[in-house]
Amino acid sequence: MLDAIGAEAAPFTVEELCAAVPGVGRATVFRTVRLLQELDVVCRLPLEDGSVRYQLSAGDHHHHLICSNCGRVSEFNDPALDRLIQENAHDAGFRLDGHSLELYGRCADCAPHPQAPSPPAAERGRRA
Repeated sequence: MLDAIGAEAAPFTVEELCAAVPGVGRATVFRTVRLLQELDVVCRLPLEDGSVRYQLSAGDHHHHLICSNCGRVSEFNDPALDRLIQENAHDAGFRLDGHSLELYGRCADCAPHPQAPSPPAAERGRRA
């Protein structure tokens, strides 16, 4: 099953993993993915539409940038952001056991590229 996970270039669903290892029972695949998540071997990616995908984890605590258009997932870490989250939890009297952060938008390849602004009408008239 680890070979199938390692072979996935993009984030995968448990259903896709089940199809990749047809000799392994569905319940075993679900239990294994859950265990691998607890061990930080894979990370869970909740998507905007409510579905969940998984990918191999970078190992260290990180957050995700998820492209709503092509599905690309980029990881980032920000110790200052993590401290701010800890401080907010502490200030609220909340004992934080962990957190995840997913930011949704469009990656650089999918985002519309800003166009150069048009010159003001007065300048366009002078050029004519």
